[in-house]
Amino acid sequence: MNYTASNSALRLATLTGTLLGTLLLSQSIFAADAAATRAKITSNLQGSIRDAAEVARDANRKPAEVLEFFGLEDTMKVLEISPATGYWSKFVGPTLCANGGELVFSVSVSDAFKNDVMSLPGLECTSAINDDITLGNLPPFEFADSDFDLVLTFWNLHNPDAAGRENMNRAVFNALKPGGIYGVVDHTRRHGQPTSRAVGRRLDPVLVIKEMVDIGFEFVDFSDMHYHPEDDLTQEVGTPGVRGNTDRFTLKFRKPE
Repeated sequence: MNYTASNSALRLATLTGTLLGTLLLSQSIFAADAAATRAKITSNLQGSIRDAAEVARDANRKPAEVLEFFGLEDTMKVLEISPATGYWSKFVGPTLCANGGELVFSVSVSDAFKNDVMSLPGLECTSAINDDITLGNLPPFEFADSDFDLVLTFWNLHNPDAAGRENMNRAVFNALKPGGIYGVVDHTRRHGQPTSRAVGRRLDPVLVIKEMVDIGFEFVDFSDMHYHPEDDLTQEVGTPGVRGNTDRFTLKFRKPE
């Protein structure tokens, strides 16, 4: 018997088993963390700082599913682009602030939002940066903070022109940690559909992926959780009967490590 070969095989099998066990343990821990964070999000969706109109949107927007898909963990440092009236902020903020995380707002952050939303109970870990920049005016810039684990933008990328999108997405790329995630949701435009007033607030997801990859992002995944087959992609997103029920793309990108 070749004892050297036998011992080598045994060591290899032991090492392989150890590595496999470590991988399975890591996956188990990650799944447990994701489940725990989702439970906190679900709890904060019932929070008293949210109004009835916001709660009514949950069934359509699927916020807990979206944030789980993007990999939100409650200890992360998160940047939310253009939070509008704070639909997402009012449950992302409390989820992070109660667990050592941080939520930062940027781009088109209104005074009303700072006064009325950022002062709410549970949002003590929030701050605003680059609030003089708007979605309609996005020159080349860098965010005043960095090392973000996750950047989120909901129904915002359709507002700037191509140059503005590039400037913002490049700033996001630079502000993320290596391995950080950029989560994007927006209204779907048919691939190759010419620009018109009716589809002006829609974006071609293929174009979005190309623009992100050109900057340096890795395309990680997409979700069809916001697929609405009844939306024929030809009408303005605010049209009665379409508003709130548009087909939306949900895309996940990563900054390479």
